[in-house]
Amino acid sequence: MTVETIEQIFQSFKEKKIAVIGDVMIDKYIFGHVSRISPEYPVPVVDVTRESSRLGGAANVAVNTRALGAETLLIGVTGDDQERRNLTSLMAEHGLDPGMLVADSNRPTTCKTRILSQNHHITRVDYESRTPLNTKLEQQLLGMFTEIADSVDAVVLEDYNKGVLTPSLIASVIAICRERKTPVLVDPKLKGFFSYGGSTVFKPNLSELSAALGIPVANVDGDVEQACLRLVEKLNIESLVVTRSEKGMSVYDGSFTHIPALSLDVADVSGAGDTVIGTLALGLASGLDLVTSTRIANLAANTVCQEVGAVPVRPDKLLSACLAHLR
Repeated sequence: MTVETIEQIFQSFKEKKIAVIGDVMIDKYIFGHVSRISPEYPVPVVDVTRESSRLGGAANVAVNTRALGAETLLIGVTGDDQERRNLTSLMAEHGLDPGMLVADSNRPTTCKTRILSQNHHITRVDYESRTPLNTKLEQQLLGMFTEIADSVDAVVLEDYNKGVLTPSLIASVIAICRERKTPVLVDPKLKGFFSYGGSTVFKPNLSELSAALGIPVANVDGDVEQACLRLVEKLNIESLVVTRSEKGMSVYDGSFTHIPALSLDVADVSGAGDTVIGTLALGLASGLDLVTSTRIANLAANTVCQEVGAVPVRPDKLLSACLAHLR
């Protein structure tokens, strides 16, 4: 690619509108250091030095697409609690509108609190509900999406198995998108893994692919290819992108392309999958082929893995990476 082509791609990102539907959450981080073991129980005592809160799950996907300049609409469900207020405040900081987040007093806002010492994770505490949405809430979300469906350039379904993406909601959204030829990209989890037939791009990681098929899949090209072909047989999807940690990513769109990871210092992989799916959505929305979109997404994931915690991709860092590796 030429410099001009890469710059045109980044400009096109700013002209797109992306809808993200799924499980929104807050990622909290408590940083400190361990200097002793508790005299009460044999567990480490963390002396806290600072705390931070960031958007996670589907909200982190939205942060990433917004960071790259796209207008982004986030559709999901929260509790009716203080964490919802914290979440909407964080959204405002990133230029995201919380108007399509429905408050449900019967569930908490999903919050994952990670405790770290010297950048090593000590433990995690989760507040969440995994109960599927009731029909009323499901129809409310579908109604909001139907109203904006004609205006979006791509849709991301971000599933963390917290109950928002029910089989009927998934089927309805995909059907609406197929009528409009709008790309639908899926970041699945094990429950509901086979509910996404008809989607455009299905993006499991290697462990999710292995668990869903019920077979061990070694992180080598041949095994990954065989597993992908088995999944395509079981699930009516157009294409696959499998994330493979240190081995990079594999793309199947009728043939296979394996994209290696860069050799960079990895501080934290939290949120990297959200960055990948968001960047892929922007690539397809901008008319790029899947392999090119995945190459850019791979570079985006590498940039965010250099920082601790889930952070959005920085356009300047991604542009520099693309100029260095795609020319």
